[in-house]
Amino acid sequence: MKFIENPLCEVTGAPMAYDLKEQVMSATAIAHPPVHRKMRAACLYTGTAKRLVVNFKFFDHLELADRLAHWMANAGAELLEETDVIVPVPLHRFRFLERRFNQSAELAKGISRRTGKPVALNALQRIRPTKQQVDLDLHERVQNVEGAFVVPSSESIEISGRRVLLIDDVMTTGATASACTRALLRENATYVDVLSFAMVVSGGHESP
Repeated sequence: MKFIENPLCEVTGAPMAYDLKEQVMSATAIAHPPVHRKMRAACLYTGTAKRLVVNFKFFDHLELADRLAHWMANAGAELLEETDVIVPVPLHRFRFLERRFNQSAELAKGISRRTGKPVALNALQRIRPTKQQVDLDLHERVQNVEGAFVVPSSESIEISGRRVLLIDDVMTTGATASACTRALLRENATYVDVLSFAMVVSGGHESP
């Protein structure tokens, strides 16, 4: 697997082409500032990492969750130190009934067990079904998830005034993470960081 190590973008967490010996933002983060504070991922979404995600997510290999969570906790150690609550990206109830588990929730629970950080499994709800993002371009992805997530009023106490770590399995364009982050910020989260197992990076590196 291609684990993501320094040098990396301080904001997007994507690997940088060369080390400037200081914390820097990539050109992508400067040109398109994300709504979240920081993002980290354990590895690039390629090769073995991609096969692990496919087996975990689509072939019910739930035994992989613990190992993926271990790698994620290592990659997100800096974020986890400052986190108040861990929140998984939710599935719509129709997708949950079809798949029978939420892969992001399983990862969040694994990270919580390792770190002792509390997890709020129901802090976010996906209030309408969305298409699979994999076959959509960036514009379509943004439209697909726009307004799809809310924090239920009963869960607001879990979010308001707290530093949130959002968990997902794979980060591609960031459209889903951004939509979730906006929902959390509307409920007065102090800030939202994002941690995923794998990340898609065009060409494998970001430019400073």
